[in-house]
Order: sequence, then structure tokens, then C-alpha cells
Amino acid sequence: MARHNRVGSHCTQIYQDPEGYTCIQYHSTIVVRFNAHTITLNTGRWYTATTKLRMNQTSNQFRLGYIVYQQNWKWYVNLPDGTTKHFDTSQITFNRVSS
Repeated sequence: MARHNRVGSHCTQIYQDPEGYTCIQYHSTIVVRFNAHTITLNTGRWYTATTKLRMNQTSNQFRLGYIVYQQNWKWYVNLPDGTTKHFDTSQITFNRVSS
């Protein structure tokens, strides 16, 4: 069973890019990229359970405050500000809310 509080290690890398963003890369796609101000989620057009899992593991490990979920084959994101957005493109960027 997958752990939800830490980012899994299979085919996954965590690193800082030259612009100071923390990046979580699953296979060849940076599925989460964040800094102190913004968070970008990117499926790379791979709407898989593991892509969604890596996104949620990242949120939990780094306390980013979002949750990605699927309902009726559509993806949604509960944002840190309490709103929900339909994840209807392969990439979504939103403001990070400090706790």
C-alpha cells in the first residue's frame, strides 16, 4: 500500500531548479513545481492514479494544502484557499497559502 505522507521514490526525483522552485518529477514529467508563492501541478497528459498519488504525497510531505481527486472520470483540486477547481487542462497553477 502506498504511503500518503511522503513522496514515493519509484521513478521519482525531488530537486531544486535554477529558479529556486522545488520540483517533483515522476518519470519525465515535473508533476509538482512550487516555491513560496505558487504551486503548479502538471499531469503531462498522464491522468493516472500514480500521477495523482505523487501530487497528493507532495502536498502532504511539504504541507502545501491542496488535494487532487477524481470524480466521474474528471480531476479536481481542492485549493489551499478552500475553493475547488476543475483540473480540465494538463497543467494548473495557483497561489500558495502560507500557514
